[in-house]
Amino acid sequence: MDTIQFLLDGFTVALQWHNVLFALVGVIIGTAVGVLPGIGPMSGVALLIPVTATLTSGMPTEAAAASSIILLAGVYYGAMYGGSTTSILLNTPGESSSVVTALDGYQMAQQGRAGAALSIAAIGSFVAGIISLIGLVLLAEPLSNIALEFGPAEYFSLMLLGLAAVSGLAGKSVTKALIMTVFGLMLGTIGIDAVSGIARFTYDLPVLYGGLEFLTIAVGLFALGEVFKTILEKETDAEPIAKIKRILPTKQDLKDSTKPITRGSLLGFFIGVLPGAGATLASFFSYITEKKFSKNPDSFGKGNIAGVAGPESANNAASGGAMIPLLTLGIPGSGTTAILMGALIMYNVQPGPLLFDDHPEIAWGLIASMFIGNLVLLILNMPLVKVFAKIIQTPKKYLLPIIIAISFFGVYAVQYNTFDLYLLLACGLFGYLLTKNDYPVAPLVLALVLGPMIENNMRRALTISNGDWSIFVTKPLSLVFLIIAVVWIVTPIILKFKGKKVIVNEEE
Repeated sequence: MDTIQFLLDGFTVALQWHNVLFALVGVIIGTAVGVLPGIGPMSGVALLIPVTATLTSGMPTEAAAASSIILLAGVYYGAMYGGSTTSILLNTPGESSSVVTALDGYQMAQQGRAGAALSIAAIGSFVAGIISLIGLVLLAEPLSNIALEFGPAEYFSLMLLGLAAVSGLAGKSVTKALIMTVFGLMLGTIGIDAVSGIARFTYDLPVLYGGLEFLTIAVGLFALGEVFKTILEKETDAEPIAKIKRILPTKQDLKDSTKPITRGSLLGFFIGVLPGAGATLASFFSYITEKKFSKNPDSFGKGNIAGVAGPESANNAASGGAMIPLLTLGIPGSGTTAILMGALIMYNVQPGPLLFDDHPEIAWGLIASMFIGNLVLLILNMPLVKVFAKIIQTPKKYLLPIIIAISFFGVYAVQYNTFDLYLLLACGLFGYLLTKNDYPVAPLVLALVLGPMIENNMRRALTISNGDWSIFVTKPLSLVFLIIAVVWIVTPIILKFKGKKVIVNEEE
């Protein structure tokens, strides 16, 4: 009963007029972000953190944090849906988890069934969102109670597992992903050491004493990195767009999609809960599953609606599932949840087991707002299918200046110094060079967020054990997390040596 009461309290927060507005704006921007190829949920969320900070500047800290995270979460699952639009209409995935949707979605569009494909994607996203939220409501409280038993050693090992999970499944090369993880951890050590008070890697520059601002790095690497890519590679928009005739799916389409949507939602949710697995992996698994269950597997890749319904449901359910480790354990399972975690920390709200006790307004308000956001997404996206198809045609010459302006104004509004603007430019160029050479950016961001927390918990554990490192293996839970972390890193390497192709997770 307590959970129902907490959820009702969450709805009183989520249904405040300004929070409804924030959820509405979030899902609209998120859908637009997903629709525009290349931006993706990570860039969209990173880009809007400074905007939300400005919008909520006059509010009390708790209310500002709740409103900001409601808007940013709206952008996250809005983008997960929006990515399907370009996949279906243009054969260009808006973000990595929509790659699989393009296989059958684009074929359906070529056959004049673009409307049915888009509306099934919307319905699948809604059902998946609701299923993953029910899972979140049921599992959030029990998991956070278990997590309260964790000590510094368990937290250190769990965060190490979070890093290993994303590193093991990010990009085309595990080595490159590990290099980026270590680089992110190194960046996280810049500034005044919290324990000893000694300045590290600051080179006597007062501006570095507080460390590198997570927001500046994230916006630079993702948003400006994409801008540099577009400018320097002179990308053109030459792909023809499929025409949308009928918007609503037929009864047969709905019948053919019911089981794939249910299977995709459940599969996606449980994969989303695993740190580092993410929506890309969920959509791949769902597609493979639907092909296995199908009576006509040869029709996949030729316009089978199950090939749209399953993966689209899976990637949206995974984004809901990814909220569980973030909120209950304080472990971001993907790049986007790492950015959401960074946003919460900006408001002095620490995600983890105490979140539901210390900040119930934020935790339950966010969960309730996701119910509202999913409903808004469905209501908006069914009639606005044709409108979002038009967004795809936005010329780059208008889009790029808007992204640059939001990036610079946003970072300056939060930081108030020019050093961060130079750092933003440098990170943009660095982000472009990394993606051009297949170095995944997500592990770097995750390591930057988790690095200081890993270090603090390691030092606290060693203080408790008088410098005895065996504390990390003598505590049973800590040992289990460390073993899983090693397996997570080693498995892709072994598979690669055996010549198997490893499914990768580049973006959520």
